[in-house]
Amino acid sequence: MRSLLTANGFEVAATARNGAEALMQFEMQRPELVLMDLQMPEMDGIETTRQIKKEYPEAKIVMLTAVEDEDSLLAALKAGAEGYLLKEMEPESFLRQLAGLAAGETPLAPGLAGRLLREFQQQRQREEAGGERELTERQTELLRLITRGLTYKEVADRLAIKEVTVKYHVKEILGKLRLANKAQLIAHAYKLGL
Repeated sequence: MRSLLTANGFEVAATARNGAEALMQFEMQRPELVLMDLQMPEMDGIETTRQIKKEYPEAKIVMLTAVEDEDSLLAALKAGAEGYLLKEMEPESFLRQLAGLAAGETPLAPGLAGRLLREFQQQRQREEAGGERELTERQTELLRLITRGLTYKEVADRLAIKEVTVKYHVKEILGKLRLANKAQLIAHAYKLGL
């Protein structure tokens, strides 16, 4: 890796054999870019990235690994890595991805961008489904009536409860579904088919 980088105009400031050494080298050298190995002894690349980003949020770190795994990819990005490249990539593609980082692009090995997008979509669907399941039967019933255009007073009369109780349930539903107001709540209910 060092030979490839230096042959293509990069200056290699330092190398490290483990996460603790990588953290120490970063603090001493403050390089413009860190190529972080995912699997290292003592402290793995994800934890090392997290530690560096905690102290130096401006640090640019690209995870470098032989593992093409969605869980590792997500963990690396959540830890603060700007990209995720595979060791087996063609040198030209690898260097092109690194050059793109300077232009504000996210270096991702070919094929990983689509997998990342699918994972985020699935996670969003899981969160939406989980939000619906969190509602009690009474809250779901109340939500159905609100989406039909009934006022809080009309909902209270229909369910034989007080209007203040309806308002309380609406507040609870908004909190569970992470919504800001009644309009968002109604839009969300329609999206769920309620």
